[in-house]
Amino acid sequence: MRNRGVDVASLRSELEDLWERRDEVSLQSAEAVAAVDAAIDLLDTGRARVAELMDGQVVVHDWLKNAILLLYKQASPQVSQFGPFQCADKIPLKSRIDGSGVQVSPGAVIRRGSYQEPGVVVMPSHIGIGSYVGEGTLVDSWVGIGSCAQIGRNVHLSGGVGLGGMIEPPMAKPVVIEDDAFIGARSMVYSGARVGEGALLGAGALLTDTIPVIDAATGEELSRGEVPPWTVAVPASRPREFDGGTFGLPCLLVIKHLKKGERHDKARLNDAVRT
Repeated sequence: MRNRGVDVASLRSELEDLWERRDEVSLQSAEAVAAVDAAIDLLDTGRARVAELMDGQVVVHDWLKNAILLLYKQASPQVSQFGPFQCADKIPLKSRIDGSGVQVSPGAVIRRGSYQEPGVVVMPSHIGIGSYVGEGTLVDSWVGIGSCAQIGRNVHLSGGVGLGGMIEPPMAKPVVIEDDAFIGARSMVYSGARVGEGALLGAGALLTDTIPVIDAATGEELSRGEVPPWTVAVPASRPREFDGGTFGLPCLLVIKHLKKGERHDKARLNDAVRT
């Protein structure tokens, strides 16, 4: 975690203690409010992340996730204007957009405590607190990025994609979309599922931590809830026998294995949009 003038170790210790004693102490005290605000500011400026990949594994920094939960306990809905509309929300909209190198279209809702690296393009969509979006990623129209979801660099989130959060319900891990992935239109990725580097997820796919991912060439189940890197996976179903009959349950079918660095035609980036 990058540190610019904040003693992260001391802040973490303070917040861990506050979380353990949250039912015994006043969360509205000046000290508690300041500690939570400092943690949210770390997330908002990209100096810290709720979760990140380390040696190929998703590591969750629980003290930062808990800081977000403490914020929900502390905050009261504040009335604000969004275009011609009036809103009442506990989490304010993100500021510091000007000069950040991030393109934001009218109608986009980006909450404070999320971070977008320079070069991110955000069409009308919603980005939740605690989420992280990497450089060069396109967040297309009507995308919903849930709280704490982690999106890599040069990712394309197509129109209507939904990425689940881990605040409500409090999942152990967030959704992770790795670098260079392409998520097809109206796809839903929830419950801590993960899409590997360079993978293409076909339109309308459903991926949760219990959805089988199957190799079409062998019939082998490759994983549950994880699309392997540099593959093309499309929505499918497989039959299951129940007392009431045979029904098709959703799965993902890996229909192609790409060479590392190979871009599927649908996943080629439009540099003009990102310039």
